[in-house]
Amino acid sequence: MMFYDFALAPSSQRVRVYLAEKGLELPTEQLNVREGAQFAEPYSTMNPFHCVPFLVLDDGVVIAESVSICRYLEELHPDPPLFGRTSAERAVVDMWGRRFELDGFLPLLHALRNHVPNFAGRVVPGTRTDLAQSEAMVGRGKEMAKVLFDRSEPHMEKNEFVAGPEFTVADITAVFTLRLAYALEMDIAASWPATHGWFQKVTARPAFQVR
Repeated sequence: MMFYDFALAPSSQRVRVYLAEKGLELPTEQLNVREGAQFAEPYSTMNPFHCVPFLVLDDGVVIAESVSICRYLEELHPDPPLFGRTSAERAVVDMWGRRFELDGFLPLLHALRNHVPNFAGRVVPGTRTDLAQSEAMVGRGKEMAKVLFDRSEPHMEKNEFVAGPEFTVADITAVFTLRLAYALEMDIAASWPATHGWFQKVTARPAFQVR
């Protein structure tokens, strides 16, 4: 088994936080995606989506996407549970994870890639493209995230963690969503104080200090 990583990539960091919470270590190879290592062989054939992270199993099966990697590892190492214990808990964790992923993380990720000059020519993850950066996508991404935060703030006021009383993988997704929002200078503390307070508390956990 080999975990292909890039230390600065938020999606890779999500898996590393999960590993730290579980107390797991994986054989790891760093790919410098800034220099296009993911487009070279054998990595391009392994993962034609050209994104990190991805996990290659001993039989050659390739698992890309952060949550998919974590799901696989959860099956092998169910304790402590980060995807829930019961069918209902797992569904709630999945629901909140998807809400933050689809309504926050992805829109803000595209907003950031269309805003930061270093992403010129790489606005679509895993590509080298001549698509121009678009400030309209920056504004729309922040607007979509605002809708999410407005909806989730009352829930965050009443719950210790995103999916309820215990820390789960949904918290990891939400933390990286908020990191993008802060990077785009959204005023989380003023507009969504419960969400900001949750972020401050959760990111103090040892797993988030791992680099």
